[in-house]
Amino acid sequence: MTTSTVTASASGKDAEAGKAGRATAPDPARLRRRRRLTQWGFVAPAVAFMLLFFGYPLVRNVVMSFQHYTPKTFFTGESPFNGGDNWSNVFQDALFGKALWHTLVFTAGSLLGQFCIGLALAVFFSRRFPLNGVLRSLILLPWLVPMVVSGIVWRRILDQDTGVLNSFLDTLGLGGHTPWLTSPHMALLSVILVNIWIGIPFNMVILYGGLQEIPRELHEASALDGASAWRTFRSVTLPMLKPVVTVVLVLGFMSTVKILDLILALTDGGPADSTQTLGTLTYQNSFVQLDFGAGAVVGNVLILISAVFAVFYLRANRTEGK
Repeated sequence: MTTSTVTASASGKDAEAGKAGRATAPDPARLRRRRRLTQWGFVAPAVAFMLLFFGYPLVRNVVMSFQHYTPKTFFTGESPFNGGDNWSNVFQDALFGKALWHTLVFTAGSLLGQFCIGLALAVFFSRRFPLNGVLRSLILLPWLVPMVVSGIVWRRILDQDTGVLNSFLDTLGLGGHTPWLTSPHMALLSVILVNIWIGIPFNMVILYGGLQEIPRELHEASALDGASAWRTFRSVTLPMLKPVVTVVLVLGFMSTVKILDLILALTDGGPADSTQTLGTLTYQNSFVQLDFGAGAVVGNVLILISAVFAVFYLRANRTEGK
C-alpha cells in the first residue's frame, strides 16, 4: 500500500513538472522574432551608413539637377526648379559629346593596357627566380603614390622642352620635341599611358593571386597531353582565371571612368578640351563656372553609366552561377 502511494505521488509530481516545463517552454514565434531583431541589429548600422553617406547625396544630386542652383543659393536658400533646362543645356552643349567620347576612349584604353600588361607580369612572376619578391615589391610603387603626385611628376617628365623623356629621345636621335601634353592629338594618348602605368600594379597583384589558386596538376596534365604553352594558357589558365578577371575589370572600370585628379594634374582638361572627360566636365561646371545644376547633370550621367555596367556585371555573374 505504501509503495503504491509513493508511486502515485511520484507520477503526480512528474505530471506537474511536465506541465510546468510545457508552460515555460519558449515560444517558437517569439524566438524567430528575437532572432530577426538580432539580425537587423547587426545590419542596421551598415544600412544607416549607406543611406546617410550614399543614399542622401545621390538623391540630393538628382534633385539638384532639376534646380537653378547657384552660389546665391548658399545665402538665400532659394533653388527654384527649372524642369529639364539643366539637362537640355548639357546635352545640347558640344563639349558634353566630346567629354563622353573621351571618357569612353580613356576608360577602354586604360583598362586594355592595364589588364594586358598586368596579366603578362602576373604570369611572369608566377615562376620562381631570384629577386622575384623584390621586383614585385618595386612594381607596386606606382600604385602606392598618390594620384596627384604621380600626375605632377609625369607632367614634368612629359614636358616638351625640359622633360626627361624628350631629352632621352633626343639623346637616342629619335627626336626630342614631341608635344606630349600640349598637342590636342597627343594629350589624350599621353594621359592614357600615364593611367596605364598607375593601374598596372593593381591588375598584376590581383591576377597574380588568381594564378596561385589554379592547381598545378592541370598544367602538368596539359603538358603531358602535348599542349603548347600558349594552348595551355588559352585553354586552362584563362578559363580558371575568369572570375578574377571579371573582378579586376569591374573594379578597374569603376575607378577609371570617374578619374579627375590625374587629368587635372596633367592637362586640366586641355589643350583645346582634348582631354576633357565627364569627370573633369563635372568639376568645370560645378567649381569653375559655378553652375551646380549642370554639374549635377553630368554627375548623374556618370552614375548612370556605372549603374548600367554594374547591372551587366551582376547578370553575367548570375548566369555563370547557374
